[in-house]
Amino acid sequence: MHSDIRGLEITAASAEAVRAFDYAIDGYLTYRADIPQRLGAVFALDPEFGMAHVLKGYFAMLAYKQAALPMARQALHDAWRYINTGTPREHAHVAALEAWVDGQPDRAAEVWDQILCDHPHDILAFRLAHFVNFWLGRPEAMLSSVLSVEKHWSEAQPGYNSILGCRCFAHEESGYYTEAEHAGREAIRRDPGDLWATHGVAHVLEMTGRRGEGIAWVEGLQHNWAGANNLQHHLWWHLAMYNVERGDFARVLELYDTGFRNLSAPLTVANPDVYIDVQNACSMLFRLGRQGVDVGDRWIELADQAEARIGDCLSAFTVPHWMMALAATGRDSAAEQMLAGMRDFAQASNAETPGITARLVRDIALPISVAVFAHGQGRHADAVAAMRPVIGEMYRLGGSHAQQDVLEQVFLDSALKAGLSNDVRMLMERVAGRHPVAPERRRGYAMAADILKA
Repeated sequence: MHSDIRGLEITAASAEAVRAFDYAIDGYLTYRADIPQRLGAVFALDPEFGMAHVLKGYFAMLAYKQAALPMARQALHDAWRYINTGTPREHAHVAALEAWVDGQPDRAAEVWDQILCDHPHDILAFRLAHFVNFWLGRPEAMLSSVLSVEKHWSEAQPGYNSILGCRCFAHEESGYYTEAEHAGREAIRRDPGDLWATHGVAHVLEMTGRRGEGIAWVEGLQHNWAGANNLQHHLWWHLAMYNVERGDFARVLELYDTGFRNLSAPLTVANPDVYIDVQNACSMLFRLGRQGVDVGDRWIELADQAEARIGDCLSAFTVPHWMMALAATGRDSAAEQMLAGMRDFAQASNAETPGITARLVRDIALPISVAVFAHGQGRHADAVAAMRPVIGEMYRLGGSHAQQDVLEQVFLDSALKAGLSNDVRMLMERVAGRHPVAPERRRGYAMAADILKA
């Protein structure tokens, strides 16, 4: 029996294979673009490394892509095969992967929490629970996990920066901005290349309306991102968000074309249908459209990607973004097919007891996508009617406050154009209560604020 870098027992053929496994985990924690190569090196040393097969399955599921499911299922099969003599902790990881593959990420998070009760230094379980709870709209679970685990850590332990970064983001999404900023800045002091901590502080600065500081924060740290994966795109999106608020739309389009939607970048960086990249691009183009900015033909390649992903609903929050692209390009037939694909997905995912992903698609993502389609067709009253019953449940799709904002703008724009003053007022009360920056200081809401004052 061997031990990993944090002292956890792990079943492997050699200490060298365990060191390679640690290196692969570090690549995940630090958002490295060479994660496939790191994992490949583990298998070269030990093809029967059970936890390496679990990690391969986790990485496949992290893609939130239907096409990755066969790889995840094969990894699950191999993990059960090779981990039969493993520790209870390793067996629990296989059970978590199985739950996730079966469309129950909430059950996987429960298993990771159980692992952490006995093994608070299991950074893989901690980070995956943080991630999945975020995409299930559970900031309270993210925060609870941080608070229960961090007392067992010290800054001398490998991976401590990830604890700080997650402490930052969990507090930010829970509305505790001072605590969040302190943790994030401390992580950056220790490692200026920590993308997750950079990201957490960027959210703090967004939510507290400190746009100038936000621009300086991202621009001042971006030279540390060499070798990073596409999380850097999301950070450039944050930079663009600050510039939207300042009305510098030329800079926003520059960032779109050379930063977060740079399709000319190497394949290791440019991933045109990765869910977070799609969310970045579609949400930004929608915001720009509301501001009267001509975005040219930028919607077209996104709509092409959307058509190729009809029926793929593993990322429930991304589906309404795909619909934005189809609606913006007038692809009504494809939009109808996407709605049908969502219904089929929800029904096919065990109609008796559907997993949480199927329920989220059926109950929330579908009516929002109907609203996005109606908005694109100019049927604004229909958009409001479709979205109104679920607007208080949208948080369950996951995504940050900054990301959820675009869906609120869909509703607001439709309510304004349909002349539904009560719905306009309701939405403005909602955003005033959920966002610490007053609506009149936010570009997407200032006009509505002025109308309500009149």
